Amino acid sequence: MTTNIEKRALGLGVEVRADSDKRTLVGYAAKFDRIANIGNYFQEKIAPGAFSDAIKGDIRALVDHDPGRVIGRTKSGTLRLQEDGVGLLVEIDVPNTTDGNDLWELVSRGDISGMSFGFRVTKETWDETGDVPVRTIEKLELHEVSAVAWPAYEDTTIGLRSLEAARAEGGARDEAERRKEENAAAAARRVAEKRAAMEQRIRGIRQDAS
Repeated sequence: MTTNIEKRALGLGVEVRADSDKRTLVGYAAKFDRIANIGNYFQEKIAPGAFSDAIKGDIRALVDHDPGRVIGRTKSGTLRLQEDGVGLLVEIDVPNTTDGNDLWELVSRGDISGMSFGFRVTKETWDETGDVPVRTIEKLELHEVSAVAWPAYEDTTIGLRSLEAARAEGGARDEAERRKEENAAAAARRVAEKRAAMEQRIRGIRQDAS
């Protein structure tokens, strides 16, 4: 089982839409370039294009990230995902099940008003030039989208590990650059020493010849 899954629920809202005999929930699970404060440890934003490959997979729609409460699936066409100019647009055709009927009622009443998603980052960049590190998610694997009752859930553990890994990678890169510069300087010194020795020998030969 995959364990390094992060979840984000930013209270972006979810709406109900009834069309003939179909009941559909519509909302954004994520919006691009929107700064989110993650546990007061770092800030985070999602770059446009982050979902372009992720939504091609077989994704489930859940209730409160519970894998036992499936309410839609892309493979069956009951969950539709689209990356537009705003973010990740989600449409879920709500099933005539206990979870589906309860969810429809709770969203209609306004008791559930958020959408969320579970994901694993595959490409990211970190900017630590400001007071708070900023993580930009450029690519990710999307595991599920959810209608959530608590649209402020933040999972910071993996993000913090990612930050520490980025810092360690940056430190290793700095060390490699330092060693590279030192090696280049040492090579330049050796070349200069050999040139000086050669010039000295040439001067000695000329003096002997004269």
